[in-house]
Amino acid sequence: MLEITEGIGVPESELEFEFVLSGGPGGQKVNKTSSAVVLRFDAMGSTSLPEEVKERLREVAGSSLTADGYLVIHSRTYRSQARNLDSSVRKLVRILRRAARKPSVRKPTRPTAASEKRRLDAKKNRGRLKRERSYRPPEEDQE
Repeated sequence: MLEITEGIGVPESELEFEFVLSGGPGGQKVNKTSSAVVLRFDAMGSTSLPEEVKERLREVAGSSLTADGYLVIHSRTYRSQARNLDSSVRKLVRILRRAARKPSVRKPTRPTAASEKRRLDAKKNRGRLKRERSYRPPEEDQE
């Protein structure tokens, strides 16, 4: 059981692992061994995730979430299959923890008196600057 938060856990039976060939350093060994890991998790079909977490997961996961509701995570950073496996599980836990965290509610605040004064002063200065830019023909004496 993967512990996501105190109330949320994902059974390891819901995770599907696929081992594929990986590029990068490793010489000839890299061409013969499947050290990269592709983790697939049916997030939208999972009974272990609450609905509110699934909704937030749509935003948090981004392109890792497929149209059919699978969360797909690739890990090919390390040469070792075991380290890539561990890395993919850590990535999954990190994404699910971000989705499980409820966003804080914004409390509307009033601007301070000083900030209002600064704003109004800036408006007055800007208006004065624009007024000074306008061309006024010189006044001639009328006698």
